[in-house]
Amino acid sequence: MYFHDKRLQYPVRVETPDPLFARQLQQAIGGVEGEIRVCLQYFFQAWGNRSPTPKYRDMLLHTATEEIGHIEMLATAVAMNLEHAPLTLQETAAQASPVVSAIMGGERPRHMVEGMLHQHLLSSGLAAMPVSSDGVPFDCSHVYASGNVAADMFANVAAESTGRVLAVRLYNAAHDPGMKDMLSFLIARDTMHQQQWLAVVQELGGQAALPIPNSFDQALEQQDFSYAFVGTDVNGTAPPEGRFTTGPSLDGKGQFSAVQGVPLGEVPVLGPARDGSGAQTQQIGKM
Repeated sequence: MYFHDKRLQYPVRVETPDPLFARQLQQAIGGVEGEIRVCLQYFFQAWGNRSPTPKYRDMLLHTATEEIGHIEMLATAVAMNLEHAPLTLQETAAQASPVVSAIMGGERPRHMVEGMLHQHLLSSGLAAMPVSSDGVPFDCSHVYASGNVAADMFANVAAESTGRVLAVRLYNAAHDPGMKDMLSFLIARDTMHQQQWLAVVQELGGQAALPIPNSFDQALEQQDFSYAFVGTDVNGTAPPEGRFTTGPSLDGKGQFSAVQGVPLGEVPVLGPARDGSGAQTQQIGKM
């Protein structure tokens, strides 16, 4: 069961509405790096969590619910940035005129009008939508909930890292002080969320929790390849030296090495096409 408080988690203020920035903010709502993605990711990880201890499920539910509040903040910011967006093509042309813009309450650069997402006018009535900055609907294809708590934590670190990169880019693109203030809060929350997922990894054993899943007997894998970095340069040039090519593996269970990739299998030969499969007659039967 979920409850709501109609007050925002953090203040959202817009002094100078900007339809172009409203479009950019859509990426933080419905883009692959956005808040809908992490909200659903944490919810589904929590709902499917199987563990003797419920604390990770509880933690995921707390953070997933917080992310709903972030979506609300961003949706509010989008709507507020669309306060004076044009409602018709004629109005767009008029507001592109410096004289008319000044009369209507401040000069607005042409790009602010021309760069707005048309769906904000045509589909939502100057409000946020569950879409990216290009108007692509969020489709859940980047929601990762594996059922393995360690794997999910690493996926969450990646999600929060790309989300923080996006928030920083939006902060740098923002001109309105209220928007910078809101984004500084969201960036701070991204910092904490990265830390909390990594803290869970540490609780699970840190590097000793690797490889994931650690419940699989490594004696059953082809161990000659478990810690070998494969170079694939066509000229046989050795791969660059790094922590990933020499020394003990991070899980402490092997030694890194670098090898040149060579084909170990044969050229694949498939059987002939089956009758009725829609293939050419030359493909059917003995080749």
